Amino acid sequence: MNKTQLRPIIIVITIGVALGGLILAWDKNPSPTVVDTITKATTFKGTPKKREGKVQSYPSKGSMGGKLFTTDGFGVEVTIYEEGTQPQFRLYLYENGKLLSPAEAKVSITLTRLGAPAQLFRFAPEGNYLIGDQMVEEPHSFEMKITAERNSKTIYWNYDQIEGRVEMQDTTLKSNGIEIITASPATIKPTLTLPGEIIFNHHTLVKVVPRMPGMVTSVSRHVGQQVKKGEVLAAIESPMLAELRSQYLIAQKRLKLIRTTFERERQLWEEKITAKQDYLAAQEMLGEAEAILHLALVKLRSLGVQPESSHSGQNLARFEILAPISGLVISKAIALGVTLKEDQEIFTIADVSTVWTAISTYPKDLNIVKVGQKAVVNATAFNVVGEGKITYISTLIGEQTRTATARIELDNKDGRWRPGMFVNAKLVIEEIQVPVAIRANAIQTMRGKSVIFGRYGKYFEMRPLKLGLSDEKMVEVLKGFSAGEQYAAGNSFAIKAELGKDNTSFDH
Repeated sequence: MNKTQLRPIIIVITIGVALGGLILAWDKNPSPTVVDTITKATTFKGTPKKREGKVQSYPSKGSMGGKLFTTDGFGVEVTIYEEGTQPQFRLYLYENGKLLSPAEAKVSITLTRLGAPAQLFRFAPEGNYLIGDQMVEEPHSFEMKITAERNSKTIYWNYDQIEGRVEMQDTTLKSNGIEIITASPATIKPTLTLPGEIIFNHHTLVKVVPRMPGMVTSVSRHVGQQVKKGEVLAAIESPMLAELRSQYLIAQKRLKLIRTTFERERQLWEEKITAKQDYLAAQEMLGEAEAILHLALVKLRSLGVQPESSHSGQNLARFEILAPISGLVISKAIALGVTLKEDQEIFTIADVSTVWTAISTYPKDLNIVKVGQKAVVNATAFNVVGEGKITYISTLIGEQTRTATARIELDNKDGRWRPGMFVNAKLVIEEIQVPVAIRANAIQTMRGKSVIFGRYGKYFEMRPLKLGLSDEKMVEVLKGFSAGEQYAAGNSFAIKAELGKDNTSFDH
Protein backbone atom coordinates (compact mmCIF):
# COMPACT_ATOMS: atom_id res chain seq x y z
CA MET A 1 0.00 0.00 0.00
CA ASN A 2 1.48 3.37 -1.09
CA LYS A 3 1.52 6.66 0.86
CA THR A 4 -1.49 8.01 -1.04
CA GLN A 5 -3.66 5.13 0.16
CA LEU A 6 -2.45 5.32 3.79
CA ARG A 7 -3.12 9.04 4.27
CA PRO A 8 -7.04 8.81 4.59
CA ILE A 9 -6.73 5.89 7.00
CA ILE A 10 -4.31 7.80 9.25
CA ILE A 11 -6.64 10.85 9.26
CA VAL A 12 -9.66 8.74 10.25
CA ILE A 13 -7.75 7.06 13.10
CA THR A 14 -6.49 10.43 14.38
CA ILE A 15 -9.99 11.91 14.39
CA GLY A 16 -11.35 8.83 16.21
CA VAL A 17 -8.72 9.07 18.94
CA ALA A 18 -9.44 12.79 19.44
CA LEU A 19 -13.22 12.23 19.67
CA GLY A 20 -12.73 9.40 22.14
CA GLY A 21 -10.67 11.66 24.39
CA LEU A 22 -13.33 14.36 24.27
CA ILE A 23 -16.11 11.87 25.13
CA LEU A 24 -14.17 10.54 28.13
CA ALA A 25 -13.48 14.07 29.35
CA TRP A 26 -17.13 15.10 29.07
CA ASP A 27 -18.69 14.17 32.44
CA LYS A 28 -22.38 14.78 32.33
CA ASN A 29 -23.33 13.18 35.64
CA PRO A 30 -20.59 13.47 38.26
CA SER A 31 -21.55 12.51 41.79
CA PRO A 32 -22.51 15.28 44.26
CA THR A 33 -19.79 16.86 46.34
CA VAL A 34 -19.79 18.82 49.60
CA VAL A 35 -17.40 21.75 50.10
CA ASP A 36 -16.84 24.46 52.68
CA THR A 37 -17.08 28.25 52.43
CA ILE A 38 -15.86 31.13 54.60
CA THR A 39 -16.76 31.44 58.26
CA LYS A 40 -20.54 31.83 58.64
CA ALA A 41 -20.97 31.28 54.92
CA THR A 42 -23.04 28.61 53.28
CA THR A 43 -21.79 25.19 52.19
CA PHE A 44 -22.45 24.39 48.54
CA LYS A 45 -23.12 20.88 47.42
CA GLY A 46 -24.43 19.67 44.11
CA THR A 47 -23.54 18.85 40.55
CA PRO A 48 -21.70 21.03 37.97
CA LYS A 49 -23.41 20.98 34.61
CA LYS A 50 -22.60 21.53 30.92
CA ARG A 51 -21.48 25.04 29.92
CA GLU A 52 -20.80 26.29 26.36
CA GLY A 53 -19.29 23.12 25.08
CA LYS A 54 -16.38 23.13 27.51
CA VAL A 55 -15.37 20.54 30.07
CA GLN A 56 -15.65 21.89 33.62
CA SER A 57 -13.88 20.35 36.60
CA TYR A 58 -15.41 20.26 40.09
CA PRO A 59 -15.48 23.67 41.80
CA SER A 60 -12.64 24.01 44.28
CA LYS A 61 -12.10 26.01 47.44
CA GLY A 62 -11.03 29.58 46.74
CA SER A 63 -8.53 31.71 48.57
CA MET A 64 -11.39 33.62 50.28
CA GLY A 65 -12.84 30.38 51.59
CA GLY A 66 -15.66 30.33 49.05
CA LYS A 67 -16.49 28.08 46.09
CA LEU A 68 -14.30 28.68 43.06
CA PHE A 69 -15.71 28.03 39.57
CA THR A 70 -13.09 28.18 36.76
CA THR A 71 -13.05 27.84 32.97
CA ASP A 72 -10.00 28.40 30.73
CA GLY A 73 -8.10 30.11 33.55
CA PHE A 74 -10.91 32.55 34.41
CA GLY A 75 -12.58 31.98 37.77
CA VAL A 76 -15.39 33.30 39.96
CA GLU A 77 -15.30 32.58 43.68
CA VAL A 78 -18.76 32.68 45.31
CA THR A 79 -19.20 33.33 49.02
CA ILE A 80 -22.21 34.14 51.18
CA TYR A 81 -21.00 36.64 53.73
CA GLU A 82 -22.81 36.95 57.10
CA GLU A 83 -20.34 38.62 59.46
CA GLY A 84 -22.31 41.42 61.18
CA THR A 85 -24.72 41.80 58.26
CA GLN A 86 -27.58 40.10 56.49
CA PRO A 87 -26.44 37.20 54.24
CA GLN A 88 -25.12 38.58 50.92
CA PHE A 89 -23.24 37.27 47.94
CA ARG A 90 -19.63 38.40 47.55
CA LEU A 91 -17.83 37.37 44.38
CA TYR A 92 -14.10 37.42 43.68
CA LEU A 93 -12.64 37.29 40.13
CA TYR A 94 -9.45 35.44 39.15
CA GLU A 95 -7.21 34.99 36.12
CA ASN A 96 -4.88 32.02 36.33
CA GLY A 97 -5.11 32.11 40.11
CA LYS A 98 -4.46 35.84 40.47
CA LEU A 99 -7.11 38.16 41.91
CA LEU A 100 -8.65 40.48 39.31
CA SER A 101 -10.32 43.84 39.69
CA PRO A 102 -14.09 43.38 40.24
CA ALA A 103 -14.68 45.59 37.19
CA GLU A 104 -13.05 43.02 34.85
CA ALA A 105 -16.27 41.03 34.36
CA LYS A 106 -20.03 41.33 34.57
CA VAL A 107 -21.58 38.58 36.71
CA SER A 108 -25.15 37.68 37.66
CA ILE A 109 -26.61 34.78 39.68
CA THR A 110 -30.10 33.29 39.35
CA LEU A 111 -31.48 31.30 42.28
CA THR A 112 -34.44 28.95 41.95
CA ARG A 113 -36.08 27.69 45.14
CA LEU A 114 -38.86 25.22 45.86
CA GLY A 115 -42.26 26.87 45.73
CA ALA A 116 -40.91 30.30 44.73
CA PRO A 117 -40.14 32.20 41.50
CA ALA A 118 -36.54 32.61 40.28
CA GLN A 119 -34.53 35.36 41.97
CA LEU A 120 -31.98 37.32 39.93
CA PHE A 121 -28.95 38.87 41.68
CA ARG A 122 -26.96 41.62 39.97
CA PHE A 123 -23.56 42.72 41.22
CA ALA A 124 -21.59 45.94 41.56
CA PRO A 125 -17.91 46.46 42.42
CA GLU A 126 -17.05 47.19 46.04
CA GLY A 127 -13.46 47.09 47.23
CA ASN A 128 -11.84 44.00 45.72
CA TYR A 129 -15.08 42.05 45.23
CA LEU A 130 -18.53 42.19 43.63
CA ILE A 131 -21.46 42.57 46.02
CA GLY A 132 -25.04 41.40 45.39
CA ASP A 133 -27.94 43.82 45.20
CA GLN A 134 -30.19 41.93 47.63
CA MET A 135 -30.10 39.67 50.66
CA VAL A 136 -29.74 35.91 50.32
CA GLU A 137 -32.78 34.68 52.19
CA GLU A 138 -32.65 31.52 54.26
CA PRO A 139 -32.78 28.65 53.87
CA HIS A 140 -29.79 28.60 51.54
CA SER A 141 -31.32 25.78 49.54
CA PHE A 142 -31.59 26.46 45.82
CA GLU A 143 -30.48 25.79 42.26
CA MET A 144 -27.85 28.38 41.33
CA LYS A 145 -26.96 29.55 37.82
CA ILE A 146 -23.89 31.79 37.48
CA THR A 147 -23.49 33.89 34.35
CA ALA A 148 -20.14 35.66 33.75
CA GLU A 149 -19.38 37.95 30.80
CA ARG A 150 -15.73 38.83 30.08
CA ASN A 151 -13.88 39.78 26.91
CA SER A 152 -17.03 39.28 24.77
CA LYS A 153 -17.37 35.75 26.10
CA THR A 154 -20.16 34.35 28.29
CA ILE A 155 -19.56 31.46 30.68
CA TYR A 156 -22.22 29.57 32.66
CA TRP A 157 -21.93 27.49 35.79
CA ASN A 158 -24.87 25.61 37.29
CA TYR A 159 -24.83 24.31 40.83
CA ASP A 160 -27.38 22.88 43.28
CA GLN A 161 -27.33 23.43 47.01
CA ILE A 162 -29.64 21.52 49.32
CA GLU A 163 -30.26 22.63 52.91
CA GLY A 164 -33.00 21.76 55.39
CA ARG A 165 -34.79 19.50 52.90
CA VAL A 166 -36.13 16.00 53.45
CA GLU A 167 -38.24 13.65 51.38
CA MET A 168 -41.21 11.91 52.99
CA GLN A 169 -43.90 9.68 51.52
CA ASP A 170 -47.57 9.95 52.48
CA THR A 171 -47.44 6.68 54.39
CA THR A 172 -44.54 8.00 56.48
CA LEU A 173 -46.47 11.21 57.21
CA LYS A 174 -49.47 9.26 58.44
CA SER A 175 -47.45 6.93 60.63
CA ASN A 176 -45.64 9.90 62.24
CA GLY A 177 -48.83 11.85 62.90
CA ILE A 178 -47.86 14.71 60.57
CA GLU A 179 -50.70 16.85 59.19
CA ILE A 180 -50.54 18.91 56.00
CA ILE A 181 -52.13 22.34 56.54
CA THR A 182 -52.50 25.32 54.19
CA ALA A 183 -51.45 28.73 55.49
CA SER A 184 -54.32 31.21 55.31
CA PRO A 185 -55.71 34.42 56.82
CA ALA A 186 -56.95 34.08 60.39
CA THR A 187 -58.33 35.97 63.35
CA ILE A 188 -55.72 36.23 66.09
CA LYS A 189 -56.84 36.78 69.65
CA PRO A 190 -53.67 37.92 71.45
CA THR A 191 -53.67 37.37 75.19
CA LEU A 192 -51.79 38.90 78.09
CA THR A 193 -51.11 36.61 81.05
CA LEU A 194 -50.77 38.23 84.46
CA PRO A 195 -50.39 36.73 87.97
CA GLY A 196 -53.04 37.16 90.61
CA GLU A 197 -54.74 35.89 93.75
CA ILE A 198 -58.30 35.02 94.71
CA ILE A 199 -59.63 37.39 97.38
CA PHE A 200 -63.00 38.01 99.04
CA ASN A 201 -65.55 40.20 97.34
CA HIS A 202 -65.29 43.24 99.58
CA HIS A 203 -68.80 44.30 98.63
CA THR A 204 -70.18 41.21 100.35
CA LEU A 205 -68.16 41.41 103.57
CA VAL A 206 -70.28 42.16 106.66
CA LYS A 207 -68.90 43.28 110.02
CA VAL A 208 -71.08 42.09 112.90
CA VAL A 209 -71.40 44.29 116.02
CA PRO A 210 -73.66 43.66 119.06
CA ARG A 211 -75.36 47.13 118.79
CA MET A 212 -75.70 47.22 122.58
CA PRO A 213 -73.29 46.66 125.48
CA GLY A 214 -73.40 43.44 127.41
CA MET A 215 -71.56 40.37 128.68
CA VAL A 216 -71.04 37.34 126.42
CA THR A 217 -72.90 34.27 127.69
CA SER A 218 -72.48 31.93 124.68
CA VAL A 219 -70.63 31.69 121.34
CA SER A 220 -72.16 29.40 118.69
CA ARG A 221 -70.08 29.96 115.54
CA HIS A 222 -66.36 30.11 114.83
CA VAL A 223 -63.92 31.03 112.05
CA GLY A 224 -64.22 28.87 108.93
CA GLN A 225 -67.82 27.82 109.55
CA GLN A 226 -70.59 28.42 107.05
CA VAL A 227 -73.65 30.18 108.46
CA LYS A 228 -77.09 30.97 107.14
CA LYS A 229 -78.87 34.26 107.49
CA GLY A 230 -80.66 34.45 110.87
CA GLU A 231 -78.55 31.79 112.61
CA VAL A 232 -77.42 32.61 116.18
CA LEU A 233 -73.75 33.59 116.32
CA ALA A 234 -73.55 34.40 120.03
CA ALA A 235 -75.63 35.61 122.97
CA ILE A 236 -75.09 38.36 125.53
CA GLU A 237 -76.87 39.70 128.62
CA SER A 238 -77.49 43.41 128.34
CA PRO A 239 -78.98 45.63 131.09
CA MET A 240 -79.80 48.12 128.36
CA LEU A 241 -81.94 45.55 126.55
CA ALA A 242 -83.65 44.57 129.79
CA GLU A 243 -84.62 48.18 130.37
CA LEU A 244 -85.91 48.62 126.81
CA ARG A 245 -87.95 45.45 127.00
CA SER A 246 -89.37 46.55 130.38
CA GLN A 247 -90.35 49.89 128.88
CA TYR A 248 -92.10 48.13 126.02
CA LEU A 249 -93.98 45.76 128.31
CA ILE A 250 -95.07 48.63 130.61
CA ALA A 251 -96.14 50.71 127.61
CA GLN A 252 -98.08 47.73 126.24
CA LYS A 253 -99.95 47.16 129.51
CA ARG A 254 -100.63 50.89 130.03
CA LEU A 255 -102.01 51.16 126.49
CA LYS A 256 -104.33 48.26 127.15
CA LEU A 257 -105.66 49.88 130.32
CA ILE A 258 -106.07 53.30 128.72
CA ARG A 259 -107.83 51.79 125.69
CA THR A 260 -110.37 50.16 128.04
CA THR A 261 -110.93 53.52 129.82
CA PHE A 262 -111.35 55.28 126.49
CA GLU A 263 -113.94 52.79 125.27
CA ARG A 264 -115.95 53.23 128.49
CA GLU A 265 -115.79 57.06 128.31
CA ARG A 266 -116.84 57.02 124.68
CA GLN A 267 -119.87 54.83 125.48
CA LEU A 268 -120.88 57.06 128.40
CA TRP A 269 -120.54 60.16 126.25
CA GLU A 270 -122.59 58.62 123.45
CA GLU A 271 -125.31 57.77 126.06
CA LYS A 272 -125.06 61.39 127.27
CA ILE A 273 -124.21 60.24 130.73
CA THR A 274 -120.85 62.08 131.00
CA ALA A 275 -119.56 65.33 129.61
CA LYS A 276 -117.73 65.46 126.28
CA GLN A 277 -114.59 66.78 127.94
CA ASP A 278 -114.16 63.50 129.82
CA TYR A 279 -114.35 61.63 126.51
CA LEU A 280 -111.81 63.96 124.89
CA ALA A 281 -109.44 63.61 127.85
CA ALA A 282 -109.58 59.82 127.56
CA GLN A 283 -108.93 60.09 123.81
CA GLU A 284 -105.85 62.23 124.42
CA MET A 285 -104.47 59.76 126.96
CA LEU A 286 -104.98 56.95 124.44
CA GLY A 287 -102.94 58.80 121.83
CA GLU A 288 -100.11 59.38 124.28
CA ALA A 289 -100.05 55.70 125.31
CA GLU A 290 -99.95 54.60 121.67
CA ALA A 291 -97.03 56.95 120.98
CA ILE A 292 -95.09 55.66 124.00
CA LEU A 293 -95.63 52.03 122.91
CA HIS A 294 -94.57 52.86 119.33
CA LEU A 295 -91.37 54.52 120.59
CA ALA A 296 -90.50 51.47 122.71
CA LEU A 297 -91.18 49.24 119.70
CA VAL A 298 -88.90 51.30 117.45
CA LYS A 299 -86.07 51.11 119.98
CA LEU A 300 -86.31 47.32 120.14
CA ARG A 301 -86.50 46.83 116.38
CA SER A 302 -83.51 49.10 115.81
CA LEU A 303 -81.51 46.61 117.88
CA GLY A 304 -82.86 43.63 115.99
CA VAL A 305 -85.23 42.52 118.75
CA GLN A 306 -88.70 41.41 117.76
CA PRO A 307 -91.40 42.83 120.11
CA GLU A 308 -93.37 39.59 120.15
CA SER A 309 -90.44 37.97 122.00
CA SER A 310 -90.71 40.51 124.77
CA HIS A 311 -93.08 38.82 127.13
CA SER A 312 -93.10 38.03 130.79
CA GLY A 313 -91.20 34.98 131.92
CA GLN A 314 -88.35 35.62 129.48
CA ASN A 315 -84.86 36.69 130.46
CA LEU A 316 -85.28 40.31 129.44
CA ALA A 317 -81.50 40.91 129.36
CA ARG A 318 -80.69 38.05 126.93
CA PHE A 319 -79.87 39.14 123.38
CA GLU A 320 -79.05 36.77 120.54
CA ILE A 321 -76.66 38.11 117.89
CA LEU A 322 -77.85 36.77 114.52
CA ALA A 323 -76.01 36.30 111.19
CA PRO A 324 -77.06 39.21 108.93
CA ILE A 325 -76.19 37.24 105.73
CA SER A 326 -75.40 33.69 104.66
CA GLY A 327 -71.70 33.13 104.21
CA LEU A 328 -68.38 32.16 105.72
CA VAL A 329 -67.15 33.33 109.12
CA ILE A 330 -63.68 34.72 108.36
CA SER A 331 -62.90 36.45 111.65
CA LYS A 332 -64.04 36.33 115.28
CA ALA A 333 -63.21 38.63 118.21
CA ILE A 334 -65.49 37.40 121.00
CA ALA A 335 -65.13 35.07 123.99
CA LEU A 336 -67.28 33.92 126.91
CA GLY A 337 -67.46 36.33 129.81
CA VAL A 338 -66.14 39.31 127.86
CA THR A 339 -68.06 42.57 128.17
CA LEU A 340 -68.70 44.07 124.74
CA LYS A 341 -69.28 47.60 123.62
CA GLU A 342 -72.16 48.30 121.28
CA ASP A 343 -69.88 49.09 118.28
CA GLN A 344 -67.26 46.42 118.82
CA GLU A 345 -66.59 44.19 115.75
CA ILE A 346 -67.03 40.63 116.90
CA PHE A 347 -67.53 38.69 113.63
CA THR A 348 -66.80 39.17 109.94
CA ILE A 349 -68.91 37.18 107.49
CA ALA A 350 -68.16 36.91 103.77
CA ASP A 351 -70.63 35.92 101.10
CA VAL A 352 -68.39 33.72 98.89
CA SER A 353 -70.95 33.08 96.14
CA THR A 354 -68.82 35.58 94.22
CA VAL A 355 -65.10 36.27 94.66
CA TRP A 356 -62.58 38.68 93.21
CA THR A 357 -59.35 37.99 91.40
CA ALA A 358 -56.77 40.64 92.24
CA ILE A 359 -54.44 40.84 89.20
CA SER A 360 -51.01 42.45 89.45
CA THR A 361 -50.73 44.75 86.43
CA TYR A 362 -47.35 46.11 85.44
CA PRO A 363 -47.08 49.74 84.32
CA LYS A 364 -46.08 48.71 80.76
CA ASP A 365 -49.39 46.81 80.43
CA LEU A 366 -51.72 49.48 81.82
CA ASN A 367 -52.37 50.91 78.35
CA ILE A 368 -53.86 47.62 77.13
CA VAL A 369 -55.74 46.48 80.27
CA LYS A 370 -59.25 47.93 80.22
CA VAL A 371 -62.41 47.77 82.33
CA GLY A 372 -64.86 45.36 80.71
CA GLN A 373 -62.09 43.24 79.17
CA LYS A 374 -62.75 39.49 79.06
CA ALA A 375 -60.44 37.24 81.03
CA VAL A 376 -59.89 33.53 81.63
CA VAL A 377 -58.62 32.72 85.13
CA ASN A 378 -56.66 29.50 85.79
CA ALA A 379 -55.61 28.22 89.22
CA THR A 380 -51.89 27.42 89.37
CA ALA A 381 -52.18 24.52 91.82
CA PHE A 382 -54.88 22.45 90.12
CA ASN A 383 -57.31 22.50 87.23
CA VAL A 384 -59.87 25.19 88.02
CA VAL A 385 -60.88 27.57 85.25
CA GLY A 386 -63.31 30.48 85.26
CA GLU A 387 -64.27 33.41 83.06
CA GLY A 388 -65.07 36.96 83.99
CA LYS A 389 -64.54 40.60 83.13
CA ILE A 390 -62.35 43.31 84.60
CA THR A 391 -64.55 45.49 86.80
CA TYR A 392 -61.95 47.82 88.30
CA ILE A 393 -58.36 49.02 87.81
CA SER A 394 -56.61 50.92 90.59
CA THR A 395 -55.26 54.36 89.78
CA LEU A 396 -52.24 54.06 92.09
CA ILE A 397 -49.05 52.03 91.71
CA GLY A 398 -48.04 50.08 94.82
CA GLU A 399 -44.88 51.35 96.49
CA GLN A 400 -43.59 47.87 97.22
CA THR A 401 -44.87 45.88 94.25
CA ARG A 402 -44.69 48.69 91.67
CA THR A 403 -47.86 47.32 90.11
CA ALA A 404 -51.48 48.39 89.84
CA THR A 405 -54.34 46.06 90.73
CA ALA A 406 -57.01 44.96 88.28
CA ARG A 407 -60.08 43.21 89.64
CA ILE A 408 -62.02 40.37 88.00
CA GLU A 409 -65.28 39.14 89.54
CA LEU A 410 -65.89 35.38 89.36
CA ASP A 411 -69.00 33.32 90.07
CA ASN A 412 -68.35 30.93 92.97
CA LYS A 413 -71.70 29.34 93.78
CA ASP A 414 -70.08 25.89 93.57
CA GLY A 415 -67.27 26.94 95.95
CA ARG A 416 -64.42 26.08 93.55
CA TRP A 417 -62.54 29.30 94.21
CA ARG A 418 -60.98 29.76 97.61
CA PRO A 419 -59.51 33.05 98.75
CA GLY A 420 -55.74 32.84 98.91
CA MET A 421 -55.41 30.69 95.77
CA PHE A 422 -52.77 31.85 93.27
CA VAL A 423 -53.98 32.16 89.69
CA ASN A 424 -52.98 33.33 86.23
CA ALA A 425 -55.36 35.53 84.28
CA LYS A 426 -55.30 35.53 80.48
CA LEU A 427 -56.72 38.76 79.12
CA VAL A 428 -57.99 38.89 75.54
CA ILE A 429 -56.43 42.09 74.25
CA GLU A 430 -58.33 42.34 70.95
CA GLU A 431 -59.27 40.31 67.89
CA ILE A 432 -57.08 41.05 64.87
CA GLN A 433 -57.44 39.77 61.31
CA VAL A 434 -54.04 38.85 59.82
CA PRO A 435 -53.29 37.91 56.16
CA VAL A 436 -51.11 34.87 56.94
CA ALA A 437 -51.23 32.62 59.99
CA ILE A 438 -50.06 29.12 60.86
CA ARG A 439 -50.72 26.73 63.70
CA ALA A 440 -48.62 27.27 66.79
CA ASN A 441 -47.83 23.56 67.06
CA ALA A 442 -46.20 23.61 63.59
CA ILE A 443 -43.34 25.89 64.68
CA GLN A 444 -39.98 24.34 65.52
CA THR A 445 -36.68 25.93 66.59
CA MET A 446 -33.53 25.30 64.56
CA ARG A 447 -30.24 27.14 64.98
CA GLY A 448 -31.98 29.53 67.35
CA LYS A 449 -34.63 30.51 64.79
CA SER A 450 -38.33 29.78 64.51
CA VAL A 451 -38.95 27.65 61.44
CA ILE A 452 -41.71 25.79 59.67
CA PHE A 453 -41.48 22.92 57.22
CA GLY A 454 -43.10 23.81 53.89
CA ARG A 455 -44.51 21.03 51.72
CA TYR A 456 -43.37 21.07 48.06
CA GLY A 457 -44.34 17.95 46.15
CA LYS A 458 -42.70 15.02 47.88
CA TYR A 459 -40.29 17.26 49.81
CA PHE A 460 -40.43 19.21 53.05
CA GLU A 461 -38.07 22.17 53.34
CA MET A 462 -37.26 24.39 56.29
CA ARG A 463 -38.52 27.98 56.12
CA PRO A 464 -37.24 30.50 58.71
CA LEU A 465 -40.04 32.81 59.85
CA LYS A 466 -40.52 36.28 61.19
CA LEU A 467 -43.51 35.96 63.52
CA GLY A 468 -46.02 38.52 64.76
CA LEU A 469 -49.09 38.29 66.95
CA SER A 470 -50.16 34.99 68.44
CA ASP A 471 -52.71 33.30 70.61
CA GLU A 472 -52.87 29.76 71.97
CA LYS A 473 -53.71 28.27 68.56
CA MET A 474 -52.47 30.48 65.72
CA VAL A 475 -49.40 32.63 65.02
CA GLU A 476 -49.14 35.48 62.53
CA VAL A 477 -46.40 35.17 59.88
CA LEU A 478 -44.84 38.51 58.93
CA LYS A 479 -42.16 37.10 56.64
CA GLY A 480 -40.96 33.73 55.35
CA PHE A 481 -44.22 32.04 54.32
CA SER A 482 -47.23 32.95 52.18
CA ALA A 483 -50.95 32.25 52.25
CA GLY A 484 -51.76 29.19 50.16
CA GLU A 485 -48.50 27.37 50.91
CA GLN A 486 -48.73 24.01 52.63
CA TYR A 487 -46.81 23.11 55.77
CA ALA A 488 -46.38 20.32 58.30
CA ALA A 489 -48.34 20.52 61.55
CA GLY A 490 -49.06 18.09 64.34
CA ASN A 491 -45.92 16.07 64.97
CA SER A 492 -43.65 18.25 62.81
CA PHE A 493 -40.82 17.42 65.23
CA ALA A 494 -40.46 14.14 63.30
CA ILE A 495 -39.23 16.14 60.29
CA LYS A 496 -36.77 18.06 62.45
CA ALA A 497 -35.45 14.77 63.80
CA GLU A 498 -35.03 13.43 60.26
CA LEU A 499 -33.07 16.52 59.23
CA GLY A 500 -30.85 16.12 62.27
CA LYS A 501 -29.54 12.85 60.82
CA ASP A 502 -27.90 14.78 57.96
CA ASN A 503 -24.93 16.55 59.53
CA THR A 504 -24.01 18.34 56.30
CA SER A 505 -27.37 19.94 55.76
CA PHE A 506 -26.74 22.84 58.14
CA ASP A 507 -23.04 23.56 57.74
CA HIS A 508 -23.02 27.37 57.98
